[in-house]
Amino acid sequence: MHSKKIVFTAPWKVELQEEDIDLNVIPDGHVVIKTHYSLISAGTELACLSGKESWFKMPSGSGYSSVGEIVSVGKDVSGFKPGDIVFQYGPHAELTVMPAKGIFLKIPEKLDEKLAPFVRMASIAMTSLRVSGIELGDYAAVIGQGIVGIMAAQLAKLQGAKVIAVDVSAKRLELSRACGIEHCLDSGRCDLKEKIKELTDGKGVSTLIDATGNPKVIVESIPLIGKLGELILLGSPRGEYQGDVTDLLNYSHLWPRGCVTFKGAHEWRYPVAHDNFVKHSLERNTRIIFDLMVSKRLLVEPLISHVVKPSQAQQAYDGLRLKKDEYHGVIFDWR
Repeated sequence: MHSKKIVFTAPWKVELQEEDIDLNVIPDGHVVIKTHYSLISAGTELACLSGKESWFKMPSGSGYSSVGEIVSVGKDVSGFKPGDIVFQYGPHAELTVMPAKGIFLKIPEKLDEKLAPFVRMASIAMTSLRVSGIELGDYAAVIGQGIVGIMAAQLAKLQGAKVIAVDVSAKRLELSRACGIEHCLDSGRCDLKEKIKELTDGKGVSTLIDATGNPKVIVESIPLIGKLGELILLGSPRGEYQGDVTDLLNYSHLWPRGCVTFKGAHEWRYPVAHDNFVKHSLERNTRIIFDLMVSKRLLVEPLISHVVKPSQAQQAYDGLRLKKDEYHGVIFDWR
C-alpha cells in the first residue's frame, strides 16, 4: 500500500515522498497505524534540517510525536485492536508500522485528538521539574517561551512555584500569559536582572530553567539565580560560545557567586516503561500529562498556530525558521 511521509533531503529542503508498506506482512508485536495528526518539534527538527546535527543523516524522515488509528494488528499484540486511537513517538508519515510497547498508549476519550501530540513536548518539559528542587512558594524563571518552555512554565506553576517567563518575543510572551503565567518579561526591553530582583525581593530565582539551548543565553542568565539555586538545562545546548569557563564554574563553586547547582534535564535520563524500582518513567509522565490536559490544568489550545496538510511541509518548516512570531505549534493533518 502506498503511504506518504515527510523527508529531509538536504539542508532546509523538505519533500513529501511515497513509500510502500505491505499490510500483509506485519512483524510480531507490531501494529499498523493510520496517522491522524503529527506535531513538529521545532527545536530538534530544525536542528536536523540545518544539516549540522552529526547523528542525523540526510535523506531521512523526521518527526516523533503523533496520534492515529490502529488499522491492523500483528501476532503477539495484546491490549490493542483495530479502531483504537493511540499516541505514539511516531514520525511524520501517513502509515507507520510500530511496536505496541514503550510510549504507545490509548488516548483518553475526552482528549481532542489534535492536542494529543503535544503530550511529547510536555513530557520533555516535565523532565525539568523531575530533576529540580522546586517547592511550594519558590521562584522559578523559564528562559525561552517556545512550546517546551511554556509547558515547563505551566508545570512549574502546578508544582507550586511563582513563575517568571522570559523571552525576547512579545508574541510568545502573550502565549505564556494565555496559558496562565502572570509574570512575563521581555529581556530585550527591560533590565532583566533588576526586574527579577524586584519580583523576588532581591533574592533571585531559586530555579532557572533554560529552554533555549543557546549557550550564550545560558551563561548570561546565571546571575539571575539566587544563592544555593539551580540551573536546569532543558534545551539541548547547541552552537559555539566563547568565554571564561573559570568564571562560569565559580558560580557553582564559590559562595559569593551563589553555589549554583547545574543540572541536565534531557528526557531520556528516565526509563521508558514503568519500573518498580524507579519512581519516574516516560510512561508515567505521559499518563500524568494526559490527566492534566483533560482537566485543563495544562493548557495546549493557545499553543497551536497552524494546522496544515503534509503537502505544505516546506512552508511549515520555513515558517518555523523564518517567522518565529507567527509559527510555533504546527500540526500536520493526515486525515
